[in-house]
Amino acid sequence: MPKVQLSAQFVSRASHPQSKKVDYYDTQIVGFILEVRPTGRSTYYLRYRDVHGRQRQYKIGDSTALSFEKARQAARVLRSKVTLGESPMEEREAKRQVPTLAEFVSDCYLPHIRVTRRNTSSDESFLRLHLLPRLGSAPMCEIDQQDLVELHQALLAQGYAKAMANKAFILPKIIFNLAKKLNQPGVLSNPAQGITLTDPQNAKERYLSKEEVQRLMVAINESDNQQLRYIIPLLLLTGARKREILDARWEEVNLERRYLRVPLSKSGKPRLIPLSSAAINILQSLPRWEGCPFVVPNPDTKKPYGNLYVSWNTARKRAGLPDVRMHDLRHSYASNLVNAGTSIYVVSRALGHASLKNTARYSHLSQETLLEAAEKAADTLGV
Repeated sequence: MPKVQLSAQFVSRASHPQSKKVDYYDTQIVGFILEVRPTGRSTYYLRYRDVHGRQRQYKIGDSTALSFEKARQAARVLRSKVTLGESPMEEREAKRQVPTLAEFVSDCYLPHIRVTRRNTSSDESFLRLHLLPRLGSAPMCEIDQQDLVELHQALLAQGYAKAMANKAFILPKIIFNLAKKLNQPGVLSNPAQGITLTDPQNAKERYLSKEEVQRLMVAINESDNQQLRYIIPLLLLTGARKREILDARWEEVNLERRYLRVPLSKSGKPRLIPLSSAAINILQSLPRWEGCPFVVPNPDTKKPYGNLYVSWNTARKRAGLPDVRMHDLRHSYASNLVNAGTSIYVVSRALGHASLKNTARYSHLSQETLLEAAEKAADTLGV
């Protein structure tokens, strides 16, 4: 156990032992060692005792890959950590247990959302095209807020919409929250926490008037797609999401108690859609096929429609409503509830929202409703 003042010159001239390795202890930094082997290979280490009194040896690096000055600087930093009660070896071992972002996404995140969500294509696409190519190889403990900011800025620079770029913050926040929930080693914080999203300013407020609904009904009754005359009214009368109607099964329809059960809604939970008398009438008039469990299937395949765009686009243009999206039927249902005096809480429940915040954008009051309220106020004052 020879003690020497380690230097760059000593390292370059250190003789090779004939049989066993030799450890040269530095006289300046306690525990700083140069290990020289018979092969001529030499390696820098820091030997120390942890808080439990156990002797540990931390490899700093090979002398051919690391200059003596850098090795000595590293030894000083490590020695200071030991003095403060830390254990560099335990820190290194803990880091080795931390998965890369790509590993966690593959092993934990994707299996999780494939069970709890109905549609994962958007997340999977963003991960594959943007997040993982940039940060997938990084250990989760090394990803910080600046990494996400740089990804966000890169997406904006490439011309992506603000809503799309915001996924650089939204998706990692969800992923890291899951990692923390699963007590993933090394994931102690969420790099997306506290980031303010860029306002996408893309909320579209489109509600159908009574006259527009009538024009739309005429157009869908003229459609080559016979099922469209049932699907569109059901969307208007229930405020359901498109897939909630297209994927509905007869076993989930309770005509007596007047509800349609959605086994797995967008929020990840089952929900009951209330059925009005008008909606019940439509359901009772639907054509049915033996052995087909679906409420409004494609008559040719007896399975749910994958896409209704062509027939829907033809009908809306025929009605003179080319800007109306199918999701606007849900908007209109919510708006009609509000204008009928329904509380925002009831509207939220009817739409199956997880929070009132999601319902606020639908709380549109027509000018007629506002004028009626103004008249009532004037009558009350007696002016």
